[in-house]
Amino acid sequence: MQNLQIDAQRLWNSLMETARIGGTLKGGICRLTLTDLDRQARDWFKAQCELLGCKVDIDDVGNMFARRPGKNPALPPIAMGSHLDTQPTGGKFDGALGVLGALEALRTLHDLGYETNAPIEIVNWTNEEGSRFAPAMLASGVFAGVFTVDYAHSRIDRDGKSFGDELRRSGYLGTDKAGSRKFSAMFELHIEQGPILEAEGCMIGVVQGVQGMRWYEVTVTGQDAHTGATPMRLRKNALLGAARVIDRIDAIAREHSPNAVGTVGLIENRPNSRNVIPGEVFFTVDLRHPDALVLEVMEAKFRAGLKGILEPLNLAYQETRIWDAPPVKFAPELIDCVRIGAAKAGFKSRDIISGAGHDAAYIARVAPTTMIFVPCAGGISHNEAESTSFDECAAGAQVLLNAVLEFDRRLGAEK
Repeated sequence: MQNLQIDAQRLWNSLMETARIGGTLKGGICRLTLTDLDRQARDWFKAQCELLGCKVDIDDVGNMFARRPGKNPALPPIAMGSHLDTQPTGGKFDGALGVLGALEALRTLHDLGYETNAPIEIVNWTNEEGSRFAPAMLASGVFAGVFTVDYAHSRIDRDGKSFGDELRRSGYLGTDKAGSRKFSAMFELHIEQGPILEAEGCMIGVVQGVQGMRWYEVTVTGQDAHTGATPMRLRKNALLGAARVIDRIDAIAREHSPNAVGTVGLIENRPNSRNVIPGEVFFTVDLRHPDALVLEVMEAKFRAGLKGILEPLNLAYQETRIWDAPPVKFAPELIDCVRIGAAKAGFKSRDIISGAGHDAAYIARVAPTTMIFVPCAGGISHNEAESTSFDECAAGAQVLLNAVLEFDRRLGAEK
């Protein structure tokens, strides 16, 4: 394998350039799926790939695939990529580093005229975050056969707009059938979104898999009434019930420490008036654990908590599990390529499990897959303060390129 070196400054410039699309006053990004800002980022990405001679295809859930040919067109492509959508108050690196690191790897191959055995594809997966259209990793889930196209198109945002309609409006409703293309492998570069690598002074995380996660939506219904005229004993306070459930969710996660987490991250209180007892509360629940059996126990405790807390308060409720992503183990042969890629670049690495969900978790169902992590300052992500250094971004892109070329070498040797 040739010692091909990425251009760290060019990568950084691309990260900073795209960060201006949806840039916030606090230095982050708000670029929700299929908004006009997301379309601008997609247009930029498509143009950059076409400058390298890549053919860009789009499938029927908006996933983008930029292909560079290889020596052997019979080989399925090796994929690299992540996502360009962000949280409402997201950072510059979550998702974007995986797409732009892959773009930098491809630019390096292009500049040096290096011809791989297999075709290489960069992928921009649609709606990884799930901020606008739940659930998360929606379009990679369709690609992997977890969701149908109709299900994805029917997802509705909080303003009543559908995923399908917004695909059409944005111009990114493609004609390829999601999942019809096959990969030899997929590598996803990402910031860790946790504190482990930074705390241990490791530049590269060799990701072994992704913990299991389940999302729920809950609506608690009571009776909105005047705060001054309604005695405490006669109230049906939906917010009180929701608050006690939220506390119970926190307790359940702590009961299964240190690997369990439980979070309520979105809450809507109605009518949300200072002198009206809340009559309805909507909130979301996120439970995660690396062991599917433990996750099952956590879910049972959560549902028991709903009944045990809300019914004595004379509150009704509806609960729906909207997403179930089981724990994932990544491909050993690709993990080995990442280890070799990190060693070749001279970086300290350690094995790690992803606490966050990623598109790679679904793609692992249909192709050999793994991930590469780099540190982020303080482990902070999904936050405008999210920060990964120039050197860390460059290290991740270099290991990505090294790992892809190592796998490509093995494909060539097999043929």
